Amino acid sequence: MSPQKASSKAQAARKAALKGVQSKKVKKIRTSATFRLPKTLRLARTPKYERKAAPRFAKLDQFSVLRQPLNTETAMKNIEDYNTLVFLVDVRANKRHIKDAVKKLYDVDAAKINTLIRPDGVKKAYIRLPADVEALDVANKVSSALILFPCNAVYLSRILATIY
Repeated sequence: MSPQKASSKAQAARKAALKGVQSKKVKKIRTSATFRLPKTLRLARTPKYERKAAPRFAKLDQFSVLRQPLNTETAMKNIEDYNTLVFLVDVRANKRHIKDAVKKLYDVDAAKINTLIRPDGVKKAYIRLPADVEALDVANKVSSALILFPCNAVYLSRILATIY
């Protein structure tokens, strides 16, 4: 190294030692009294193994949504006068579940569905059918399966799905 460069380097080192390298540190102006933790990098998780052994199956399929048709005198009056079917349904089922189940099991679109929970804790659904579909025909389909296969209502709807 040349003597000129060596002396300039020595001068710079002397100046840094006397004055300090970080002589002026700018202070950040705080505008709020609360300290907010800065946002840092968040990586997506890469698990080494699955946390669940098998995926859960849907508990509310069309067979478990519609429990059984109601065939009281009032229900029959609703079928004849208002083109409405009356079913006892699962308490966890909502109107969309009921509409889909009726569509899948009986190939009928529901115009409107009203639900209520009875004092004994069972949910009842009034399924209003459109004017072009006779509720009596659909009820006859359901009741003929009831007469042919007098069994548990959950299994009955499964049988209905295979027949119709």
